[in-house]
Amino acid sequence: MFEPTTHFVPADTKGRHHRRILLATAAVIAGAVTLGGCAASSVADPTPSAASSSARPPAPDGELPAALQEELQAALEATMAEYDVPGAVAGVWIPGEGSWTTAAGLADIESATPTTTEMSWPLRSITKSYTVTLLLQLVDEGKVSLDDTIGEYVEGVTNGERITLRELAGMSSGNADYTNDDFIGVFSADPARIFTLDELNGFMLGKPAQFEPGAEHVYTNANTNLLGAVVEKVTGQPFAEVLDERILAPLELDQTRYILDIASWSEPHASGYGPAADPREPMTQNFSIFGPAGSMISTLDDGRVWAQTLATGALLDPATQTEREQGAPLDAGPPYDMYALGMGETNGWWGHNGEGLGFTAAVFHNPATGASIVVFTNESNVANKAHPADQAFRRMAAILESDTAP
Repeated sequence: MFEPTTHFVPADTKGRHHRRILLATAAVIAGAVTLGGCAASSVADPTPSAASSSARPPAPDGELPAALQEELQAALEATMAEYDVPGAVAGVWIPGEGSWTTAAGLADIESATPTTTEMSWPLRSITKSYTVTLLLQLVDEGKVSLDDTIGEYVEGVTNGERITLRELAGMSSGNADYTNDDFIGVFSADPARIFTLDELNGFMLGKPAQFEPGAEHVYTNANTNLLGAVVEKVTGQPFAEVLDERILAPLELDQTRYILDIASWSEPHASGYGPAADPREPMTQNFSIFGPAGSMISTLDDGRVWAQTLATGALLDPATQTEREQGAPLDAGPPYDMYALGMGETNGWWGHNGEGLGFTAAVFHNPATGASIVVFTNESNVANKAHPADQAFRRMAAILESDTAP
C-alpha cells in the first residue's frame, strides 16, 4: 500500500554504517499489549460461532492454462524490473480453472538465496484486516457495538468520547498517529526494543486531533492499535491468543502468526530492502513497532485462504459483512478505490495490502469471479510511493479481466 513515510537513521548497534529505516506512519506500525489505564476484563464463555464453524477453503484443482501462466509471470517480472525488486512470490487461483504460484528473484542478495513459494513473508498492514475481523466477531456476539466510543475502552484519547469504533475501523477517527517525534526518538535510541501496545498507544494519547471525527478519511496505524486494545479488553486475553483461537486455528493457518520478537520469525524467509542503493543491505527488522496494525507473518497459500475468507465474510454474519463493506475513498493513504472497515476495494477486488521496512504485500479476492491474487515482494518505499506488490496485483487482475472478456 502507498504510505506516507518518516525517514530517520537509527543508532548502528553492530558497528556497521547506519542503515536507513523507513517507518510507515500511516499504516504499518502497531503493538500488542493492553493499554494502560484500561486493564483487560474477562468475558465469560466466549463463543466465536462463525469462526468455530469455518474450515480452510481448498485451492482449485489443476494448473491454470500455460498461456495464462506466461502472461502472469511476465507481469510479475516486468513489475520487478521496473522497481528493481530483488525477489517476489505470487499466486493466482481461479475456481474451475486451476492454480498458479511462482517464485522469482532473490530472497537475499548477499547469499544469492532464491525465493521459494514456501517462504514466510511479513503481512504488514494486511494485519489490520485480521484485527478488524476480530472486532466484528465481537460485534456479532453482542459484546461490542460499532457505535461504541473508544473512550469506553481506552482512556486519554483526544475526542475519545466522540470517536466510534466504526470510525477507527474505517479510518475516519481524526485521532493522532503515534509515529511522532517522541516515538522516533525512543526507537532511534534502541531499534531492537520490543514495544508493547500500551507503549505504542501511549505515544498518541492526548495529542491534538487531525480533524473532527468522521470529517475525513485518513489512514493511520493508531486507529487499528486502539482497536487491538479493545479486543484485548473485551476478551480478557492477549491479542495473539484471541487471533489464534478465533481465526488462525479455525482456518488452519498454520504458517500465519502474530510475532513481536524478530527472533521468533522462523526460516525460510526473505530479507527486506529499501530503494536501490550500492551496496544493497537488508533493512533492520522490528516487528513490535507494528502489532495489531502490521506485525503478522504468513505464506503464499495461507494468503490465498485469508483473501477468500476476508472478501466473502466467511467468519462473520452476512449482515455484518454487508455493513463492513460500507466505506469511502481515502483522503490520505493506500490506493484503494474505497476503504471500508479494515479492508479495501479496487475494481471489484476486496482485500488489503501492506508495506514497510523492506517488504510489500497484496492479498485480494474477487467475490464475483471467485479468483484470488496474492503477491509478496522484498522491497518497499520506492520512488513516487509506488508499491511493487500492489502494482503486480493490479496488472495480474487486468490480465484476468481481459482473459474473461467476451
